[in-house]
Amino acid sequence: MTHSSRRLQRLLGVLAALGVCLGLCVGCSTTAPDAPAPATDSPSTAPSDDVLPTDEAPGSTGDAAIASAEPQPSAADAQAALQTLASLPVKGRAPKTGYARSEFGKGWRDPDRNGCDARNDVLARDLVDVQLRGPCTVLSGTLHDPYTGGTIAFVRGDKTSQAVQIDHVVALSDAWQKGAQQLSADQRLELANDPRNLLAVDGPTNTRKGDGDAATWLPPNRSFRCSYVSRQIVVKSAYSLWVTQAEAEAMRHVLSSC
Repeated sequence: MTHSSRRLQRLLGVLAALGVCLGLCVGCSTTAPDAPAPATDSPSTAPSDDVLPTDEAPGSTGDAAIASAEPQPSAADAQAALQTLASLPVKGRAPKTGYARSEFGKGWRDPDRNGCDARNDVLARDLVDVQLRGPCTVLSGTLHDPYTGGTIAFVRGDKTSQAVQIDHVVALSDAWQKGAQQLSADQRLELANDPRNLLAVDGPTNTRKGDGDAATWLPPNRSFRCSYVSRQIVVKSAYSLWVTQAEAEAMRHVLSSC
């Protein structure tokens, strides 16, 4: 195993440990800089086939004081992420020409073949007090939102489901412009449904993120930024995606404060 492979394996192990309770906030530094200006492009996530868009998505209840059950990233964890970041190619964005959500597959798939699609898997993983219909369909639950630190009551329905959206941590449009055009169709499908790249989050906040990278958008909840940036690095490394210079600098800035 090469040195870079060992670094990636270690970082994947760190994020696997952090993923025990992904719906809760993780703490790192509270002195990280203000979030960059929100991206203006459309969100990276698409509603599931059985959810209709709505202008009346309920908001957060604002309970930011919920204690986190996740282990906090250590200085060693941040160093591992920095080392993996240093191995990523640094290039400019490729043209967005040809991008369509369908390039990453249509709808949600079942990558782990457990009989449940990726959306319901992530909802079941990230929500608490989950109520199911059958073995897969999440009807309701509570999200301790990692992006805002708030609490959201999720209820499945045409006018309520969009309160909680499934975010692609590395936005698919961003991935397309940074190497995913060279991936096979199967690899892009895997990227779009990879649980490492999926988080249940506050819908309006996800909409504001659009397809921003770390240089243009970070979670308002500063205590989650270390985990967020580390997760992006893991995904980009796993799928041979690159970063821009501004993106790499933003990631280093966040990780240096963890």
